[in-house]
Amino acid sequence: MARRTSRGLIAAATATVALIAPAGSAAASGSAPAAGPQARVFMVNPVQSTGDQSLTDAKDAASAVPGSAYTTVELRGLDGSGGLSGRWAYVRSETGPAAKAADAGSYDRHDDRFEQVMAYFWVNEAQEYLQDLGFGTELRGANDRAQPVRINQWGADNSFFTDKKDEIRFGKGGVDDAEDAEVIVHEYGHAVHEAQVPGFGTSAEAGAIGEAFGDYLAVEVGSAAAARHGWPVKANPACVADWDSVAYSAAPHCLRTVDGDKTYADRTGEVHADGEIWSRALWDIRRALGARTADRIIVNAQFGFAPDTSFADAAAKTIATARAMYGQDEADAVREAFRAREIPGI
Repeated sequence: MARRTSRGLIAAATATVALIAPAGSAAASGSAPAAGPQARVFMVNPVQSTGDQSLTDAKDAASAVPGSAYTTVELRGLDGSGGLSGRWAYVRSETGPAAKAADAGSYDRHDDRFEQVMAYFWVNEAQEYLQDLGFGTELRGANDRAQPVRINQWGADNSFFTDKKDEIRFGKGGVDDAEDAEVIVHEYGHAVHEAQVPGFGTSAEAGAIGEAFGDYLAVEVGSAAAARHGWPVKANPACVADWDSVAYSAAPHCLRTVDGDKTYADRTGEVHADGEIWSRALWDIRRALGARTADRIIVNAQFGFAPDTSFADAAAKTIATARAMYGQDEADAVREAFRAREIPGI
């Protein structure tokens, strides 16, 4: 289930490759019209919303994906410039013409402007969720700035966040990466980590934690948005990037999973593979405490991580954060999630 190209290793060089939406976020098809510009986006991704594991890219053909995979949403936070630029996200550059907010409801996957809309919407969605959790008000802000993104400017089938320019670049090849919301939010997870701890990921275990958080954030965003708006979920919600991975994984398609059974003894030194150890612990914390409490603890704890943190140190910091924020019962639940992964010293 390894991706053909790596999604990053050391954040000090380039970190590579994802929450409950707040009130007023994306409206599902058939709901009352929203106030802002309307846009077409995928309901997370076409495999998740249709359950059709036989879908293929077909060279960006619009006919390759059924209309039922799309929904209409409001583009929020725009700055009024007419383009995809706003409070929490902006499209810095793109291949082909720039998307216009007023036309965002007319694009489909055959048009590269569709991917610009996807990137803007889902990056904005993720930061709005962090805001709704209290980050930026009650708690310290976590990448609470306008996140620049570049669309289809990386020729390989890969995407990445670069800390040198603090921007996300989405690649093309197979399924263009910005067609899958889970790829978008995974990369945004790297941007969040870098904003919290500059240079994060300078050890193999820290790099694995970074990949794990990106995967967890991606799944959380999609699952919570689907639950809130009644979007269909017809594939395993714990699978990351079901649609992007049709080009390089066997059905049922999955780049990685957050509900696997790996433990600390299964480490290989490859950050994406080892990240499945940490992401399963995060998934279990969520199941024990609920999404909102778990995510407040998980994200808040990351402010205290060192750039080269180990699994053991990061787990201890997360347990301590749970205790400080909520109490001993919550701390015990967090500890049990890490103990189940057999992380030393926990």
